[in-house]
Amino acid sequence: MRLGVARALVDGELVAGDVEVHDDGTVAAVGLGPGVGSLTAVPGLVDLQVNGVAGVDLRTAERDGWATAATVLAGRGATEVQPTFYSQSVGEHAASLGRLAEVRADPPPGCRLLPAHLEGPFLSPARRGAHREVDLVPPDPAVLRRLLDAGPVGCMTLAPELDGALALIDELVRAGVVVAIGHTEATAQQVRAAVDAGARLVTHCWNAQRPPTAREPGTVGVALGDPRLVIGLIADLVHVAPELVRATMAAGSGRVAATTDAVTVAGLPPERWPDHDGAPRWVDGAARLADGTIAGGVALPDECLRNLVGLGATLAEAVDACGGVQRRLLGRAEVRMRPGDPAEVLVLDEQLQPVRTVIGDRVFEPA
Repeated sequence: MRLGVARALVDGELVAGDVEVHDDGTVAAVGLGPGVGSLTAVPGLVDLQVNGVAGVDLRTAERDGWATAATVLAGRGATEVQPTFYSQSVGEHAASLGRLAEVRADPPPGCRLLPAHLEGPFLSPARRGAHREVDLVPPDPAVLRRLLDAGPVGCMTLAPELDGALALIDELVRAGVVVAIGHTEATAQQVRAAVDAGARLVTHCWNAQRPPTAREPGTVGVALGDPRLVIGLIADLVHVAPELVRATMAAGSGRVAATTDAVTVAGLPPERWPDHDGAPRWVDGAARLADGTIAGGVALPDECLRNLVGLGATLAEAVDACGGVQRRLLGRAEVRMRPGDPAEVLVLDEQLQPVRTVIGDRVFEPA
């Protein structure tokens, strides 16, 4: 299959010519001929934090919902996504994990569904954001074991300052789970202890964390300076001001993982959002609760890519922040558009709008 592109981003460099994909779902060749038209092929995007999309809440989704979400996300450039479960009881988390295990055993067409990101339940009540306090519990090895036994867990966000959190980090690392620091009041010293114990990611840096000061940098300060940490960053330009997104990209070059933090209403026009007590409303470009709290993101992966380029990142830097960093963190196969690489390819027009996404031998277009 020829992709019909003028150029491709290969190993971080733009190479003129078309791209061919094998029937086995790998890249066959790049740089073929003079290329076609004006389209550009880049490695597909990976999102570490998707709570829902297109009216589908991944916490409660059945197979049809998962199929809708996977197809919509693929059409918007995501080739792999880490479903995120948040703000629900331990039993509900376990049920969500069980449903994800069933879906992963027989995956629907669309983006690949990775093991879950559990955002909680071991979070700081003082920095819970839109999470319900009733769903938060103190670190407990028995609760952790119940969750790990319930289904595939690839990442867990926790507050490292909570009593018992460091012991859970050790257990998670031994279980092969990426530990993320988030929704936390932790001091810099407590964050460093968590990193020493094996934490490797900061969940949505700048949001739901102790604000940095000159003498107490907190989570943000450690994240910007410690090369062991991947910096998760909601790149919708609403959760984090453009100036701080630009500064974070500069300070954390090569280790910023842009995410959408997409919620159920992402991808829907505001007039189709649910209208009931507690549902978010469209206010100032964001989904907000009645008290003004931002309730997750409404941008989709391709929008984050365009936002980073609009702030001055090169296409290669933006693609790496929207996919390469995530793959390295999770130990996924590298996708650099070289012959033999997995065919996880996003085709963009001149405005960096998605035209189609190739995942293996399947092609998806924006809805």
